[in-house]
Amino acid sequence: MSALDINNLQNSFQEAFNLSGSPGAVSTSPTQSFMNSLPQRLSAAKQQKVLKPFSTGDIKILLLENVNETAISIFKQQGYQVEFHKSSLPEEELIEKIKDVHAIGVRSKTKLTKKVLEHAKNLVCIGCFCIGTNQVDLDFAANKGIAVFNSPFSNSRSVAELLIAQVITLARQVGDRSIELHTGTWNKVSARCWEVRGKTLGIIGYGHIGSQVSVLAEAMGMHVIYYDIVTVMALGTSKQVPTLDELLNKADFVTLHVPETPETKNMLSAPQFAAMKDGAYVINLSRGTVVDIPSLIQAMKVNKIAGAAIDVYPNEPAKNGAGSFNDDLNKWTSELVSLPNIILTPHIGGSTEEAQSAIGIEVGNALTKYINEGNSVGSVNFPEVSLRSLDLDQENTVRVLYIHQNVPGVLKTVNNILSNHNIEKQFSDSNGDIAYLMADISQVNQSDIKNIYDELNQTSSKISIRLLY
Repeated sequence: MSALDINNLQNSFQEAFNLSGSPGAVSTSPTQSFMNSLPQRLSAAKQQKVLKPFSTGDIKILLLENVNETAISIFKQQGYQVEFHKSSLPEEELIEKIKDVHAIGVRSKTKLTKKVLEHAKNLVCIGCFCIGTNQVDLDFAANKGIAVFNSPFSNSRSVAELLIAQVITLARQVGDRSIELHTGTWNKVSARCWEVRGKTLGIIGYGHIGSQVSVLAEAMGMHVIYYDIVTVMALGTSKQVPTLDELLNKADFVTLHVPETPETKNMLSAPQFAAMKDGAYVINLSRGTVVDIPSLIQAMKVNKIAGAAIDVYPNEPAKNGAGSFNDDLNKWTSELVSLPNIILTPHIGGSTEEAQSAIGIEVGNALTKYINEGNSVGSVNFPEVSLRSLDLDQENTVRVLYIHQNVPGVLKTVNNILSNHNIEKQFSDSNGDIAYLMADISQVNQSDIKNIYDELNQTSSKISIRLLY
């Protein structure tokens, strides 16, 4: 290795471990930074072949709910047509818009139901620029050959930090004191105001968010216990408890970090509030259906629960605006907002500049890779399939993307169709009733492409076909 090569490698190491940056920068791990700084190979790396059997200007992307600018930039760099809206759309307008688009990006308010997706003639993929995907009919999308992607981890830190802020705010009744002072009332009190040090935090759901909350809470001197339906390795000195009741009996603060499922609906209701310590606190930044809010209201009225912080609700306004959070949306709203020591936030757990930027990059890149390469890794409703990229010197090569019903004999039929060509590499996987085959075949000329497509299109188990070349 020459002196110049050694010097370049040393510079790469220095850049990789220089973690300083502006507050607005999206952070990366030291390992990621290091890997990004190294050349792909010690020898000259082969340039990848871009697979685009279409004019990129023909690809239409619909982005709703103020999806972050990082995603818009990624799509525009590809040459796609991008239509952007700051809010969600009424159902009838959404149905009209979705007829011609190839990809749609949403956050939590837009409901992509069967009724909406039935009208999607060209839709290839859906991007949920958030953690949850319950706003999409995942099964129907899969059966139409539409892959759905989300960002399960990018806003974990933002949610965890807000949770810690709410723990302290509730313990000190900061919300009430702030409201009082805004109206001119000076009320300096210490009664029923506590330090969080030495208190017990009970975490329901010890996943990516719950575990980060655990670390932050311990750093402030809290004891941490958690309940999860699977055995999860504890971080720090936290301890897993075998039952939800045990957690409720012991915790001073109870926080939920679980998905929306039939099993988690009203996970905290009247019996669970009764099992909690007198004067305990409840925090929900997960899903609006996991806490029975009318039961929470009653528990707070009798002083069983000393305070609560709620960020998510069973029914949420479709867009920002005064007066939109009302009894028409949830019939208990007026009663909820009248309670003391309750923090109500408008689903902002993951709403930070850092989180939204990272989500835009993650989901934007996932959609682009699926459109351009067929890479479905990270899809929540689809088999996860990927092939390495083609090199520029691989001419007359076609990538076959074949989505089909998961029934016997399909691969035999497909391989018979492709048998006149050299199958360089192939990968197939299934997820329930849906299967996905990717294959790179060489020695294909332009006249062969239509014949391959037509033959695959006539197979009885076909759901969707794309050929990239």
